[in-house]
Amino acid sequence: MTSLNNEKHRYKELADFLKTRRARTLPSQVGLSSATRRRTPGLRREEVAQLAGIGLTWYTWLEQGRPIHVSTQVIESLARVLLLNKQERIHLYLLANQPLPADIPGCQGTVSPILQHVLDSLILCPSLVMDQKWNVIAWNKAACLIFGDFHEMNLRERNIVWAMFTDHKYKQLYGDWNLYAKGLVGRFRSMCGQYIEDSWLTQFIDDLKMQSTEFNLWWSLHEIESNKEIYKQLNHPVAGILDFEVSNFDVSDNSGLKLIVHVPLSETDTATKMKLLLDE
Repeated sequence: MTSLNNEKHRYKELADFLKTRRARTLPSQVGLSSATRRRTPGLRREEVAQLAGIGLTWYTWLEQGRPIHVSTQVIESLARVLLLNKQERIHLYLLANQPLPADIPGCQGTVSPILQHVLDSLILCPSLVMDQKWNVIAWNKAACLIFGDFHEMNLRERNIVWAMFTDHKYKQLYGDWNLYAKGLVGRFRSMCGQYIEDSWLTQFIDDLKMQSTEFNLWWSLHEIESNKEIYKQLNHPVAGILDFEVSNFDVSDNSGLKLIVHVPLSETDTATKMKLLLDE
């Protein structure tokens, strides 16, 4: 019964969302004449249906909250007609119970000052922000001390997967490199599966296969791992053994960015070692 009620609620939310977006969209914004008398300034149902290329009766059922299936083609047509922005388009997909579209936004080169302030405030915690392509686009000082100076790297060198398989210092940094790197391939495949037809991803994988026999082997296994919270032990060339709890957080602006925070494990001397590194 609970599942049925949830479905009814979702259909009602979809109906209400469509009605409010329709009322907001002016005829002049979609190339229609606004000279005729209207009870409301927005579009009529028949106008939305015609512009989206769907039946009036079917669209009316949508606004009535009836339990009907909405395809991705219809979602895109409605998003176009109703002039939805990116967040509204994503919301429409979720309400229609469809997987999010597979288009990847262009690389976001910076983060907001507020998010950078969060990074800088995590003084003892090496912390990064990465995009959907696993490029590191923001970091704090502690992260540079552990993983290398990101200021001196180009975009590809700052890619977490690329660095793991092409930067030799990572094989010393990760004590059990084979285990961690293989797991990283599974997590990367899990996160980028919905973007598998993206040309950037295809070229990236081909290039990395040429650079690393291990990546070439492990990618062909098609293994999947979840990006859950993990423990990480690193062997730093100066500080020695460092133990961290690693947490991943989605940045809440639908940008697809992830905040990765390495917190010194409380039962170890990692926090003390991080203080010494930062004071040097």
